[in-house]
Amino acid sequence: MGMPCEVNNILKLSQQQGYPAQLVPRADHQASKSGYRIIPIDVPIPLVDENWFAHADIIIRKLTWENGETSVSFEVDRIYDVPFCMK
Repeated sequence: MGMPCEVNNILKLSQQQGYPAQLVPRADHQASKSGYRIIPIDVPIPLVDENWFAHADIIIRKLTWENGETSVSFEVDRIYDVPFCMK
């Protein structure tokens, strides 16, 4: 018996999941994704929108697994001058 989980090194969010309406350096945000995910904390990772465009680096400060969902608290570390496609 095992626990299904996904390993991610980027955070891809839709607006419904918590993609920030405005990207501001050092601003704190919360988001949730279905399923259990392993995501690096305390290091910069790309924040990607639902179209796979990276707009910023974020740092996840807290990750919680509960009721089949992964919740994260993160801050915007750096905003890219030009978004780019990750896919």
